[in-house]
Amino acid sequence: MQPLPLLLLSFSLWGQATQQPAATAQPLNREEFKKRIASLPPDDQVYEVWRFWLVSQPSDVQKLFDKDATKPAGFELYRKQLQSEGDSAQDIDRKIRIIDKDGERWEIERWNRVLTSNSPRINRQPNRFLVTMTKGRKPGRALDVGMGQGRNAVWLAQQGWETTGYDPAERAVALAREAAAREGIKLNTIIARDSDFNMGDAKWDLILLSYVEVRENAEKVLRALAPGGIVVVEYFHADDKRAPGGFADNELLQLFGKLRVIRYEDAEDIGDFGMEKTRLVRLRAEKRR
Repeated sequence: MQPLPLLLLSFSLWGQATQQPAATAQPLNREEFKKRIASLPPDDQVYEVWRFWLVSQPSDVQKLFDKDATKPAGFELYRKQLQSEGDSAQDIDRKIRIIDKDGERWEIERWNRVLTSNSPRINRQPNRFLVTMTKGRKPGRALDVGMGQGRNAVWLAQQGWETTGYDPAERAVALAREAAAREGIKLNTIIARDSDFNMGDAKWDLILLSYVEVRENAEKVLRALAPGGIVVVEYFHADDKRAPGGFADNELLQLFGKLRVIRYEDAEDIGDFGMEKTRLVRLRAEKRR
């Protein structure tokens, strides 16, 4: 199983799944959040409440859920949280079992809802850093990791890239296929998780990691890039506490240190998810020929 909180786009679309208005000045507290998701199925509520708790935790706690080997420690912390709220031991066991056993399914369904919504808090245009970093570059074979509804993959295909995108959110992938068909372009789409998709070796001239799991994919990307190929990354900095898995200062540089870094940015800008000004990190790096 992939890491639960980092399964797809690995950040919290604060309010997206629960229809929180963009104008809300203060984040919801736990009880307000529970009221807002009361219409969801009971097991889904269990997962969403856990996810809400996770977003509020420091990065070292969030990272406990990154790997199966550290998940028991993370769940022990959450068990203490539920105990403090008065849950019985039996109910706590039930909730943790739901999160651990069915979390991947809930996460996929969550992103199916988010990515197929009409929320104004999602950028429907291609990522601006991607557009800038590919300007004037000869198209080749491109891979969009966690393609979602295909905004970046479709754009790449329109520019002449032989593009493949994958994502486990099947309804989002269906939207990408529909968009490609409307545009009359060829786009290879695959419904798959990171753990299911084989990037191959020395295969891609461009790999895009835009608001998706980066740490678990970094080594695969290093192998999968063709000589002269580039990786383009954009994600939240760890300073944005609403986004699990954000990157510490210069962490991206360390992850892709074997590549030639062409451009690295750590700046305040509007994030593609949330559409609010926040601290973002961006990287373009090239595999040596």
